[in-house]
Amino acid sequence: MIPAGLRKFAAIGSGAGLEIVGPRGSEYLRVSAVRVRPQGARVLGSFTVEDFEHQPAAAWGADYAAFLGKLGMRHVAANVVLPRHEVIVRQLALPGVSGKDLAAAVGFQLDGLHPYSEDDVRSSWTRLEHSSTVLVAIVRTETIRRYATLFAEAGIKIAGFTCSAAVIYSALRLFGKTPPAEMLAYEAGESGVEIYGESPSKPVFSATFNVDLERAGALASAELRFESAPPIHALDELLGADPALPYAAALASACPRLCLPLNLLPVEQRQTSSPMVWVPATALGVLVLLAAGATTALPGFENRRYLRELTAEVAKVQPAAARSAALDREIDAIRKRTVLLDSFRARSKADMDVLAEMTRLLAPPAWLTSLELNSQQVAVTGETDQAALLLKAIDASPQFESSEFVSPPTRSAAGELFRIRTTREAGRQGKLP
Repeated sequence: MIPAGLRKFAAIGSGAGLEIVGPRGSEYLRVSAVRVRPQGARVLGSFTVEDFEHQPAAAWGADYAAFLGKLGMRHVAANVVLPRHEVIVRQLALPGVSGKDLAAAVGFQLDGLHPYSEDDVRSSWTRLEHSSTVLVAIVRTETIRRYATLFAEAGIKIAGFTCSAAVIYSALRLFGKTPPAEMLAYEAGESGVEIYGESPSKPVFSATFNVDLERAGALASAELRFESAPPIHALDELLGADPALPYAAALASACPRLCLPLNLLPVEQRQTSSPMVWVPATALGVLVLLAAGATTALPGFENRRYLRELTAEVAKVQPAAARSAALDREIDAIRKRTVLLDSFRARSKADMDVLAEMTRLLAPPAWLTSLELNSQQVAVTGETDQAALLLKAIDASPQFESSEFVSPPTRSAAGELFRIRTTREAGRQGKLP
């Protein structure tokens, strides 16, 4: 995977995600399409195919093709999140195992991770970043074959089959952010409550419980060994999109190199999303054609003699040209340093203006415990008597817009604790360096 520091700048692409939901025999399909840029991901559209197994594949396949066609994304190959009850998700702690020995170590333990026969399963695994933990997904071969046949009959390009834990883990880190060390999220479905969590003792946890949410959260917290259980959030709230799982799968479709490479679909059946894979071959073909044309068009002896004379003249002026190029490079370097210094000076003034405006807007009795700002956003944490009034006051300023609570205000002895995030108007319009 790409290092976290560079991940945000490599997050560019368009993708489609599909989630198969419900018990076998009454499954339905949730579809989302996204466009990803370094500043964030935008959901372009979504729809649901009810009871898709009992409908003609050509019919819902045509609906899917029309959906992508309206978005200009016919070339995209989708990622599919398999039903949670069809996939066994396990973790292996393999400290000290090198990369070259990892496959053998996982294979040695694989038979003990599932109840099926060895010839009846497909598995995929990946080591979690900066961890000795390996995430393993196991599914029956018949399940893969059944879904692959359905999507092939519908004419849908599939890049891979994966599990919910892998796409959620990847979506939380797509833009280089570091999630909280302890987290707990849920998604309620017809087959129960699916819980996703992370903790220092267990980097990834995913399970479905056929109990109420409170009991499911308690069981998951015990499994994750929390010292004090964090608040449990809805998965769509955690990822910022609804439905959450097809959105996360679409992110993996758009930026596969930035996500966990956990793919249960056989390699020979995987299809690629981007038409850019043809660019190297096309460029090479064009170069070959140009070279062949140039060779055919070369004149005879007279032109070759003229070329030798021309080369001799070029050699005479080469020292002066080299000096000129060196001067150009030096001038360009000085210009870049000047622009950089100017941008730093302008950034400092803009940041001071933001601090002054926040001081004016959040007057007593409001007070802050922290203020974080970057070129795009400002986040403030503090306490006031009525937190709900702050969003309108901040959005009324010409410097801010789209203010929102990062988490709901909570009551305290002196008033309400709040954490607000707002967008800097100048940063959004590209005015800040």
